Amino acid sequence: MAVVRKIRCTVSAVTDHGEHVYTVALAPSQAVPRFKPGQFLHLALDGYEPGGFWPESRVFSIASSPRARDHLAITYAVKGAFTVRMERELAAGVEVWVKLPYGDFVIDPSTDAVLFAGGTGVTAFTAFLQSLEAERAPRVLLFYGARTPDLFVYGPLAAACAAAVPSLSCTLVCEESAGRLSVAAAWPAIEQLSDSVFYLSGPPQMLTALTAQLHERGVPAATIRTDAWE
Repeated sequence: MAVVRKIRCTVSAVTDHGEHVYTVALAPSQAVPRFKPGQFLHLALDGYEPGGFWPESRVFSIASSPRARDHLAITYAVKGAFTVRMERELAAGVEVWVKLPYGDFVIDPSTDAVLFAGGTGVTAFTAFLQSLEAERAPRVLLFYGARTPDLFVYGPLAAACAAAVPSLSCTLVCEESAGRLSVAAAWPAIEQLSDSVFYLSGPPQMLTALTAQLHERGVPAATIRTDAWE
C-alpha cells in the first residue's frame, strides 16, 4: 500500500476549456509518490503546516501519468463553493497543498475493460490510458461523452493513446449531435470482448442510467465498478 504524502505544489498553468471547466497543472516541491492509475488526490487551497491540521480540501482524480514524478494535473468543473473558489484563486504561481494517493478505483490490467466516461469523469481513466503499452493483450474500449466538442478535454490524449496501442479503441459521444452515452450504442463493440469488466466515471445520473442499462443486458453487478465524483 502506497504511503500517503502531503506535498506543497506551485500552480504552473491553468487552462480554461470554457463552460467553467479547467485543467490545473501543478509543480510539486518533491517527487510525486508512486500511484495507481485511477487514484485521486486531496487538494487544499489554504496553507498547511506539517504536523498541524489538514485544511479544507476536495478530491480530484489524478489526470497525469503515473510515470510523471515531477508534475501533477487535475481537471475540474465548477460546482459548489470549493470549486468556485478554485476558479477565482488559482493562477500560475499560486501555492497549494496536495495529499496522495488515495482510492481503489483501479482498472485491472489483466482483463478486457470497458470504460464509460462522462465529462471530467474521464480523468479517472487518463492515467490508465497513459500507462498502456502496445504489447498489452487485453482489449480496452473507451466511450467518452461531453456536452460540446470543446469539452472533450482529453480527446487528443485518448486518440494518441489509441494510435499507439492497437488494443485500445476510443469513441467520442457529443451530446449536441449524438445524444448521451448509452450501452445500446456501445454494445456491438462490447460483444466482441470476453469476460470484460465495466468501469463508469461521471455524474451520478449517468452512472445510474448506464448501470441500469448494463443490468438489462445481463451484465453481472460484480463486473460493474463506478467512480461517483460528484
